[in-house]
Amino acid sequence: MTTTDTHCPYCSLQCGMGLRTAPSGAPVPVEVVERPGFPVNLGALCGKGRSAAALLDRAARLTVPLVRDRRVVRDRRGGELREASWDEALDRVAAGLSGTAERYGRDAVGVFGGGGLTNEKAYLLGKFARVALRTANIDYNGRFCMSSAAAAHRKAFGIDRGLPFPMADISRTGCVILVGANPAETMPPALRYFRELRENGGQLIVVDPRRTSTAELADLHLQPMPGTDLALALGLLHLVVADGRLDKDFIEERTTGFEAARACAMAHWPERVERLTGVPVAQLREAAGMFADAETGMVLTARGPEQQSKGTDTVGAWINLCLATGKAGRRYSGYGCLTGQGNGQGGREHGQKADQLPGYRSIEDPAARAHVAAVWGVDPEQLPRSGRSAYELLDCLGQEGGVRALLLMGSNPVVSAPRAGHIAERLRSLDFLAVSDLVLSETAELADVVLPSAQWAEETGTTTNLEGRVILRQRAVSAPPGVRSDLAVLSGLARRLGVEQGFSEDPEQVFEELRRASAGGQADYSGISYERIRAEDGVFWPCPAGDGDSKDKGNGTSNGDTDSDGTPHPGTPRLFLDRFATPDGRARFAAVSHRPAAEQPDADYPLFLTTGRVVSQYQSGAQTRRVPELNRAAPGPFVELHPQLAHRLGVAEGELLAVTSRRGRAVASARVTESIRPDTVFMPFHWGGAGRANSLTNPALDPISRMPEFKVCAVRVERAGSERMGGERAASERTGSEQAGSKQAGSTV
Repeated sequence: MTTTDTHCPYCSLQCGMGLRTAPSGAPVPVEVVERPGFPVNLGALCGKGRSAAALLDRAARLTVPLVRDRRVVRDRRGGELREASWDEALDRVAAGLSGTAERYGRDAVGVFGGGGLTNEKAYLLGKFARVALRTANIDYNGRFCMSSAAAAHRKAFGIDRGLPFPMADISRTGCVILVGANPAETMPPALRYFRELRENGGQLIVVDPRRTSTAELADLHLQPMPGTDLALALGLLHLVVADGRLDKDFIEERTTGFEAARACAMAHWPERVERLTGVPVAQLREAAGMFADAETGMVLTARGPEQQSKGTDTVGAWINLCLATGKAGRRYSGYGCLTGQGNGQGGREHGQKADQLPGYRSIEDPAARAHVAAVWGVDPEQLPRSGRSAYELLDCLGQEGGVRALLLMGSNPVVSAPRAGHIAERLRSLDFLAVSDLVLSETAELADVVLPSAQWAEETGTTTNLEGRVILRQRAVSAPPGVRSDLAVLSGLARRLGVEQGFSEDPEQVFEELRRASAGGQADYSGISYERIRAEDGVFWPCPAGDGDSKDKGNGTSNGDTDSDGTPHPGTPRLFLDRFATPDGRARFAAVSHRPAAEQPDADYPLFLTTGRVVSQYQSGAQTRRVPELNRAAPGPFVELHPQLAHRLGVAEGELLAVTSRRGRAVASARVTESIRPDTVFMPFHWGGAGRANSLTNPALDPISRMPEFKVCAVRVERAGSERMGGERAASERTGSEQAGSKQAGSTV
């Protein structure tokens, strides 16, 4: 039996796995086997990875294009989707996009991508928007993932790569502060690095409002109120300064802006921070001492501190702590972001983000526009400028002056967007919606045309994991008849829109063009090839096409120190060891101060809601909810609450609760646990319908990253009485004004 080396389709670890030909008569054509030689996971896989082949079952997926003959305004479900040929479906999409542009202008057409698309797809989607459609309005769901960390990373270090070091370095550092991350459930194979850290004598500090499975492993767990991570970071820096634990030599030699950051931190004395966060002064002092006294250390953040309306400032404050203690730009030290989506890193590097061109170039930079336009064979003046960010794009759908026709690829915003009921309404109001996906997601159900796309096992392409390691997924089986790759979709649409050249269906040809487009940019892939990736188990960017032997010189630029002996550049596993990627080579402190979340609890909505993931589901659940093994482990939504709150409500484990915010309402069963703060409830966001957590969440945006505030909003909680989940869909989508005075009978908090 043949085994193909490839990678898991889910999270940003991009774990190595093998796909082995299944026995004749098996329901799916391949089975997942371990790939112990891949360095990130060494063969280990979580339940999602082990069961990934289940989605190759024809019964679980789309296998033919669908079109809607009758569209009913405000309710697309009123017209039936029917099967169609590919020619009919693509003709309908091309007509819908071009007709809208003719009536309302080019920017009335929008494109919305996904962080799960391969680098080749993300690149070609961005090119399609700017060359074939010539619209400024393209963004992607990765904006909802790590955009605040990316913005802070670029401000501090001049470049954005999730981790500036390999995952293996985590186990060799002296102390890790893990902020708002739960890798035990979101990326289980990564947990070994944190276990090894402690086995090697290092210490782990976890910051999370919940005592998660990850927090159970920690030497110290800090449990702040949601939305106060910025104050916590400032308080720790205050203590480092006050206790004389600064690395003054590092600050003097390799940073700028310390005095302004110091002044901000000194306004956050321990007692004030305890009042703001709920974290006792004694724990603040213990954490500051543990981190500052360690010879090496790292701060790693995830969505907890990032998905806030002040996420960029919050991450900046945690970076300040690294810089002040000299824990950056050195081996086994630094700040890193635990990126969430499978290609969340690569997806934001090559053009599907509103303000970027390939290679992490700014679309407003004349030199960048000229370089990319030359690769694409177009006039730089024809390229659009920056467009709307993800939520702003979705919010303007169907509005006067907004986007009237949308091509959506690999995303499910009906479940995943904040204020999701409102976004569903906006999608219904479009003149035309086309969705390319492998399953009939909640968003695809609203479309005029649905295009069935090939899956990871059925096509070849690269992704870039959270380390900045560019890896290669390899085709193991053919897609079913009637299914096409997204590259083929874009190629077919481009031809119908009058662009005959430049949209290859061959992923390696697209990657070769991507290499040229990225050359000289911060995310320089020009020295990377499919052949090298196969031979080296991935290549770290930046990797320019020039020569070099300096695998760890790590200056953070895409044209760094190289020798001219003809050897290929080896890639850059570790950034910043010589200098940071700023013009003067110095890291920049951020002068930031605490401010509250956009929405605080009050008499009507007295509790915090925070959201997150569970181990057996992934993102909007469009894929994992179709895998029986995963559904048995995580069958539906729930509301996690503290026993004190449950007692006040008079609710027992498993009873239905209604959770209401100013934006909507969700109903799910109670899960009573002492692991959460008494003033906070938690809901996972993997489900639509009545239990849709994102019916509640707040779209207040970070002013820099445009990240919505998923992780904190004000809610009330009440017993749902005799209501049942199936009848709650309409309630989950009501607006705040419609819900005024709609409290249920029974206790309310």
